[in-house]
Amino acid sequence: MNLSAKTVVVIAIGAALYGIGGLPMFGIPVFANTTLKPAMAVLALFSVLFGPLVGFLVGFIGHWVTDLFSGWGVWLTWVLGSGIVGLIIGLFPKLTQGRLEKGEFSMKDMALFVVLALVGNTVGYGVSALLDTVLYAEPFTKVMTQLTIIAAGNTVLIAVVGYILLTAFAKRKKQSRNLTEG
Repeated sequence: MNLSAKTVVVIAIGAALYGIGGLPMFGIPVFANTTLKPAMAVLALFSVLFGPLVGFLVGFIGHWVTDLFSGWGVWLTWVLGSGIVGLIIGLFPKLTQGRLEKGEFSMKDMALFVVLALVGNTVGYGVSALLDTVLYAEPFTKVMTQLTIIAAGNTVLIAVVGYILLTAFAKRKKQSRNLTEG
């Protein structure tokens, strides 16, 4: 895998923002070792703007940073889950044929964004929950409760913040395209 210097910098910035923004002091505790993190919007934004590989690495490295500084140890199962979330949301530019970069963000695109967020959170953290049950003998009901809360909460958070950010991004792109075309 050969990453450009720009891509490495983007991953480092995204992982740092996601990792630091994911610390418990910035989150809302909702269940045993489960926190809704506004930093999920950072992961979604970097995934949408830079694609699945960047999304995966921002989620994976960023979650690792969060765990390192939170004091509960690194839970690789949930680190992997965040990577998967970023990867799935990162499919957005391909599925929309890069419309956002052209300054276009329709309600259909927004619906796709929300579906990718829901699927990403359900699959990504579903893998985490399953691995916790298998590898660490965590109670199935506990990890399923964590999964349900996280998938629903993160999807709502990503949808609300994402709508605001992606609408503003599309508007800015459209304005800059109009300036260069005019």
